[in-house]
Amino acid sequence: MGIQSLLRFMKPFIEPVHIEKYSGKRIGIDAYSWLHKGAYSCSMELCLGSRSEGAKRFLKYFMHHIDLLRHYKITPVVVFDGGSMPCKAATENERHRRRETNLESAKEKLKQGDVRGAVELFQRAVRITPSMAHQLIQILRKENVEFVVAPYEADAQLAYLSTLDADKGGVDAVITEDSDLIAYFCQAVIFKMDRYGNGEELLLDRVFNSVSNELSFKNFDKELFTGMCVLAGCDFLPSISGIGIKRAYSLILKYRNLDRVLSALKLDKRYQIPEDYPESFRKAVAVFHHATVYDAETKKLKHMKPLQHKDMPSLNGDLDFLGPELPPSMATAIAEGHLNPLTMEAFDYFCKIPSRADTSTVDNCITIFPAKRMNNEDISYRDQGSQMSLTQESCITIISDQQVGDEEITVTRQVKVDQKKYMKEALSLGKLIAPLESQQQVEIHMERSETPNNNPFKRRKLGDINPIKKSSSHQVPVLLDAEKSVDVLCSSSPESQETVESKPNNKSKAKHPKSTKTKTDNKNSILRFFQPL
Repeated sequence: MGIQSLLRFMKPFIEPVHIEKYSGKRIGIDAYSWLHKGAYSCSMELCLGSRSEGAKRFLKYFMHHIDLLRHYKITPVVVFDGGSMPCKAATENERHRRRETNLESAKEKLKQGDVRGAVELFQRAVRITPSMAHQLIQILRKENVEFVVAPYEADAQLAYLSTLDADKGGVDAVITEDSDLIAYFCQAVIFKMDRYGNGEELLLDRVFNSVSNELSFKNFDKELFTGMCVLAGCDFLPSISGIGIKRAYSLILKYRNLDRVLSALKLDKRYQIPEDYPESFRKAVAVFHHATVYDAETKKLKHMKPLQHKDMPSLNGDLDFLGPELPPSMATAIAEGHLNPLTMEAFDYFCKIPSRADTSTVDNCITIFPAKRMNNEDISYRDQGSQMSLTQESCITIISDQQVGDEEITVTRQVKVDQKKYMKEALSLGKLIAPLESQQQVEIHMERSETPNNNPFKRRKLGDINPIKKSSSHQVPVLLDAEKSVDVLCSSSPESQETVESKPNNKSKAKHPKSTKTKTDNKNSILRFFQPL
């Protein structure tokens, strides 16, 4: 992960630091680095697909560190990895193969009763998925923590944010475990931060202004420094056999030109240079300079640094390796955590609506969609500037009280429905029939009260934060249009990321105004009427 042996090579320029140094500043967080470290404590549960509380320890780990930064008056800006870079496919495939091998070995160890050996292998096999990241995003939203999902590499997005002013969303430093941030030329990087805020800091100004005779970068510029990192081996291009970080540094220092370095390597019979290595080398260097990132101001994708016409011939005009272009609406939906960046599928299947009191709070929001389309309706969803559209039918939403932020939904209806009447009917039918339906346990958010209580500092008050309530989802048949007698079965989506239980008013009774049958007869007749499609 990152540039091979780069951190050890740069050790003369790395100094210990405590996070308090950045009090009052904005710091970018490489989300997956903390998620990976947190996942080690529950790797077995995650790899085996457990839904126990122990499988959520990675969330507690992450939020502990967020609380630590806030304690020192630091504004965290969390950045998540997005889609896969085409030029990183070989590296990702190899990592996937190793994880699968370790997973099989871990399961075998577990069968043999060797729990300790199994846990070590589970830690090597665990991977962070967009679903796990989305669980964290939901918590960050409720905690009002800034975040963005990068279109591709989080490292590139963090490096881009480090070039912006604070009033435009920029950051003053980045916390990560990945040495790629150095190759991206991020000005201030903090590595190996522990639970108490101690870490190791590398400042590029310190690197390039140093007068040390042992290791000097005085004659290096950004292109040469990045070329040295790529030559040593990175995620986008493996190193040539026999060339490590020290040899790469010596070659760059000697020739001070990347083309001359490539020519010298080609003529040197000690090294076996692949035929396509020079082209791959230039593309890898270009990724560290021009990778595709998300610009929150324009809500579009852009390159970290604009490409010049002189760069195009060496790249053969194909720029997809920097990160393929995406429509602005899709890029925004990914950045704001609404779309899975790998599958492009929506995370949330619920229609969220503002509260009646206009306090931006909605609790136990259950949206019931019909199983069969009747009349198409256009539903426009807008969340903090993002816009997504989909086609869906009339839906009944049962509302009570929970914070979801400033969100708005506009529904253009082609079918007139007495919402008050059918909301009451939905509650009554749900109370009558739901006990007969099988209940499905769905994974929910971590309660804010589960945030670790062993912080090395006094915890702030959380009285103004509404706790999230655990619940389970029920499949509730609902009649959407009684006048047309359409047989449809409505239920909450089983694939939704969060479900909460509906709490009908105890005073409401499930009875038909014209019916004199018993409650049992009502159940049987309704079930016969609402047969699944």
